[in-house]
Amino acid sequence: MKTSRAALVLTLLFGCGTAPTPVPAPPAPPTTTTATASAAAPPTASAAPTPPPVVLAPGFPAGWPYPADAAPATGQHGMVVTDAALATKVGLEMLKAGGNAVDAAVATAFALAVVYPGAGNLGGGGFMVARVDGAPHSLDFRETAPSKAGHDTFAAKPTGKPDDKGGTARLGHLASGVPGSVAGLWEAHQKLGSKKKTWAEVLAPAIKLASEGFIVDAEFTASIGQNAERLSKYPASAKLFLPDGKPVATGSTWKNAELAVVLKRIADKGPKGFYEGPTADLLAAEMKSGGGLITKPDLARYKAKWRAPIEFSYRGNKVVSMPPPSSGGVTLAMISQILEGYDLPKESFHSPAELHYIFEAMRRAFIARNEKLGDPDFVKNPVEELLSPAWATAQRATIKDDKATPTVELQPVAKDSGGAGPHTTNFSVVDEQGNAVALTTTINWFYGSGVTVAGAGFLLNNEMDDFATVPGKANGYGLVQGEPNAVAPNKRMLSSMSPSIVVGKDGHVSLVLGAAGGPTIITAVFLELAGVLDHGLSLMAATNAPRFHEQGQPDVVTIEKDGLTDVQRKSLEAMGYTFKERGHIADAPSIGWANGLWAGAAEPRRNGGLALGY
Repeated sequence: MKTSRAALVLTLLFGCGTAPTPVPAPPAPPTTTTATASAAAPPTASAAPTPPPVVLAPGFPAGWPYPADAAPATGQHGMVVTDAALATKVGLEMLKAGGNAVDAAVATAFALAVVYPGAGNLGGGGFMVARVDGAPHSLDFRETAPSKAGHDTFAAKPTGKPDDKGGTARLGHLASGVPGSVAGLWEAHQKLGSKKKTWAEVLAPAIKLASEGFIVDAEFTASIGQNAERLSKYPASAKLFLPDGKPVATGSTWKNAELAVVLKRIADKGPKGFYEGPTADLLAAEMKSGGGLITKPDLARYKAKWRAPIEFSYRGNKVVSMPPPSSGGVTLAMISQILEGYDLPKESFHSPAELHYIFEAMRRAFIARNEKLGDPDFVKNPVEELLSPAWATAQRATIKDDKATPTVELQPVAKDSGGAGPHTTNFSVVDEQGNAVALTTTINWFYGSGVTVAGAGFLLNNEMDDFATVPGKANGYGLVQGEPNAVAPNKRMLSSMSPSIVVGKDGHVSLVLGAAGGPTIITAVFLELAGVLDHGLSLMAATNAPRFHEQGQPDVVTIEKDGLTDVQRKSLEAMGYTFKERGHIADAPSIGWANGLWAGAAEPRRNGGLALGY
């Protein structure tokens, strides 16, 4: 039975309590980080509001491990949700000490670089969407190709196929783009921070964690173990993460003194403490020793860029997301605008009919993404066309009501379009002034290229594989992309990161979303958004619900294990869909607002995440 639309905003973001949900979860594949902070001006309350009664979600398969009625964390004043409990606590303390959502997000991101090194980083990049004092902002601190990289850097002659199946774009020194995280976090703090917290103050918690150390939990040890083979290939990585040849032991105190020194330089000198001087010397020396391409001039010229956000409407709600060189906002908008033409709210949640239309919208949006998008400083992105009503109408005209469209009918299929790489990390922050931040940061695969900068204590990214290293051939995520995303000197590789903020019809932030997981970021964020806006699911139910992913090539729908009932699956197979199961799809913690409270949903699929409010 459906709840009325008017009741959704006030009653459906919450579960039945105020304590964070325990997060037992199966072992997860590698991931990247995303940070999110949401800006809605919450009304002042003299007494703590009472969360409304839980509304159970229909359509969850029997035995599904993540319950629809789980309780979120709640708070009147602010909320922080990350993939690492220690980082969440750093962000919350920054809010309590008078910092705004951006101050807390910057502090959280640097803390993640220490306590969640597989995805949090100094050696990678990311994107931030923020709403501060009611105004939207988007910040691009994506990595860039080194100046010595070119169109054919990763092509093996004479075949034109990716070298070693793309190996050097995914592992080792050649795989790394010029890092953008430090420049981006500096820009965020300088432009949007509260001015109550200095740059040094927002870095202080991370410096303390690196220098004094922290107690290692089982998730930290397990993640190193899952990536030990790659890390063992590089001496500085082996020394840091595999002392005595084994992963850092659970229960031990882990320190990173070299990283603490680097962070102190950044605290003292801002970006110059990273892109120039001793840290730049160490990074350039590491590149030279392993045959990488990043030089000191590459580091010195790096700049983060403010860009106009992607803004679109879905079911009367305003969505603010990231523009190119992230494909996230454009692809979310394409999916949404195709589906605006169907009355999905009348369908039961995850019914075969609803999923059919969702899969077809995802298919068409990804085909356009892969063919047409790239770094806007290098290619003309047809964003206006792709976000036009005419484009969405034309796509719907090719969708059959009862049959899947084979991708080959819409786009020639590459023969080697397999692949499903690991991913990133995402976090969200909101404050009592209603400011919000959604931030995704990444070194691409978990532990990036596997290379730690000797003497500096941080890992480098393997983002070069996010380019179409050989246009028309699949990358590590199975994405088959075109010339607009080909490698070029100083170019930013196309991304799927989708930090997003939803503003309700009342003008207040209602959702802060983002995810980790390569191209599954986009589909996970859409499914959470649609769960709330189409079906009135609670925040926890929308986060915990089964996830699905369709990206056109390969022509298969990826589903979470046990995410479909036999009836659903057989019905969809009869329409022509083929399915591939995996352990879990994406990490997508979220924040919502309703009834005078912030609600925070940690990702139940990944151990170690935490939502905290106050």
